[in-house]
Amino acid sequence: MTLLQEFAAIVGKEHALTGADTARWSTDWTGKYCGQPGVVLRPASTHQVSQIMTLANVKRQSITPVSGHTGLVGGTYAPGGVLVSMDRMNTIHDINLATRTAVVDAGVILSSLHDAADAEGLIFPLTFGARGSAMIGGVMSTNAGGSNVLRYGNTRDLVLGLEAVLADGRVVNLMSSLHKDNSGLNLRQLLIGAEGTLGIITKATLKLAPKPSTYATAMVAVPTLDEALILLNRVQDATGGSVEAFEYMPRHYIDVHTARVENAREPFDTPYDVNIMIEVATTTDTDIAESLQKVMASMMQNGAILDAVVAQNETQRRAMWDRREAAAELTFWRKPIVDTDVALPLDLVGTFLEQTNAKVIEADNGAKPFYIAHLGDGNVHYSVYPSSEDSTLNDKIVEIIEEVVERLGGSFSAEHGIGLSKLNTMRRRKDPVALDMMRKIKGVLDPNGILNPGKMIPD
Repeated sequence: MTLLQEFAAIVGKEHALTGADTARWSTDWTGKYCGQPGVVLRPASTHQVSQIMTLANVKRQSITPVSGHTGLVGGTYAPGGVLVSMDRMNTIHDINLATRTAVVDAGVILSSLHDAADAEGLIFPLTFGARGSAMIGGVMSTNAGGSNVLRYGNTRDLVLGLEAVLADGRVVNLMSSLHKDNSGLNLRQLLIGAEGTLGIITKATLKLAPKPSTYATAMVAVPTLDEALILLNRVQDATGGSVEAFEYMPRHYIDVHTARVENAREPFDTPYDVNIMIEVATTTDTDIAESLQKVMASMMQNGAILDAVVAQNETQRRAMWDRREAAAELTFWRKPIVDTDVALPLDLVGTFLEQTNAKVIEADNGAKPFYIAHLGDGNVHYSVYPSSEDSTLNDKIVEIIEEVVERLGGSFSAEHGIGLSKLNTMRRRKDPVALDMMRKIKGVLDPNGILNPGKMIPD
């Protein structure tokens, strides 16, 4: 038997896809990483994943796990290689009302989990624009963030337990629902954010939260980002830390949104440079909208707020969210593009933007920065449309961005992961001792180097 036939014997011939049947896995969402895989295997169980990895390890065959294929950094790029898709492993096994947990397979689509939790009066609070296609295994492997990190944390904070298949086919069962477990190294956290380089996550126990009964959502215009931070802190104080989202949309973002999205409207009658979307939520009878409006009225009196519009119904609230969640489409419609995803201390986001914009334009007078931010957690999606596709120029722009980030005490990767896109940045900017530790851990858990090789950890 050929290796392909052996893999097909594990998952079934109809689930070992080749040729034109692999088309949906051949191009990533950004359109940057295009390459037809040799075969896409679609296992239906942890046992089948284990069999695949046992065989692959014996044959020294590289394996790239893939979930919803919505990543932005080339983490699933494997032309001619073997992809293991989790899409058939899509069962929500349990929603536990007493413990407010969910047990799900790695192939469960994020929005499907949202719907299942909602039916029980709960929420899974991780959310972002690609929720209709992103899968749980992928969001765990990249430690995804999104718009509600400010209140609920990122993926790491929402996972109580997991199951994963290691490079040699062994299954590690860490499917605890415990909130405290001090029995040795935290292997669960080691696998989360590893981008499939240490194991293939197959199942998880996730935290759920009570569904808010009331939301108050507003668009607010402020003079500068300094006033925006004051607004955030004052609303947090007034609502007992109930701010769920705090999103920054600069003027150029609003311009592109109104130009490219049908029926899109300006957030205010007057255009402003600094536009903030804020959302607060409560599970109690507290009039949270009144608390928000009191803070805004007070700040408006002293000029710290220039304008504000509060959503009066769900349609208006949804329109505010649609404006923000169009970010990926509005960013990647234009090419060439240098796309980065950075994190800064909250009080230095403005400094980062000012310094980086100036340095980028100095290096490329025809460049146009384009950015948006999860301002509440300091995550800036900073992109640049350079004047040419010259790779030397584009690399220079990336180095400018990462140099400013490093000097301000930030991180060059906030929520998108490393994949292929940030390997050179990892090599330049990551602490060498930390890189050495990563390589040694990888070497122990995957001595043959078959799990998603060439991603995340630079040679």
